[in-house]
Amino acid sequence: MRSISVLLADDQPMIRTGFRFILEAEPDIEVVGEAADGQEAVEETRRLSPDVVLMDIRMPRMDGVEATRLIAESGLPGRVVILTTFDLDEHVVDALRAGASSFLVKDGPADSLVSAIRTVAVGEAVLAPRVTRRLLERFAGLPSESPPPVPPRLDVLTGRELDVLRILARGLSNAEIAVELNIGETTVKTHVAHILEKFRLRDRVQAVILAYDSGLVSPRPARGSEPF
Repeated sequence: MRSISVLLADDQPMIRTGFRFILEAEPDIEVVGEAADGQEAVEETRRLSPDVVLMDIRMPRMDGVEATRLIAESGLPGRVVILTTFDLDEHVVDALRAGASSFLVKDGPADSLVSAIRTVAVGEAVLAPRVTRRLLERFAGLPSESPPPVPPRLDVLTGRELDVLRILARGLSNAEIAVELNIGETTVKTHVAHILEKFRLRDRVQAVILAYDSGLVSPRPARGSEPF
């Protein structure tokens, strides 16, 4: 089985050493390089072409947001997982818009780091965690009580693709979307693939950003949730 190549980008050497220790204990993951700032992360990504870049969001010279944007615009296949100390870091949404496939909080469990790398490496996006939905709801727009009309920008989507995109924006998995729409999971995967292809999106996270930015959906605060 081919190893998943990973580049570690963090300005703290001890953090990089800790991540390397965790990842190199896995038989299917190989740490191929390290970077101490965003500019170096971009350069090393171009040189090493890793499958996944673990990118700290706050670094000197160039932050993780700008580095993620440059990597995404370069057309390289490597996918970025943003690392942050705070789960409500406002810059995380900027990183998702820039092309990141997911983000993780540094004090999370080691198995979540390994799982995220494996998920992102095969072209999926880690969108399910509660904190991701909280961030999208906080920064993507204003609450709305009724579904807004379909924006002209999304006219290329079929009715069922719009249904899938609306539910996808809530952070549901393919299996959960299938249950809600009463269709097969394979059919959901096909619809998601068509959405990504029509808008040249990298993954599901970018599809969620599209749904909010286009006005197809507006975030609604969950009942009983704490105010931000």
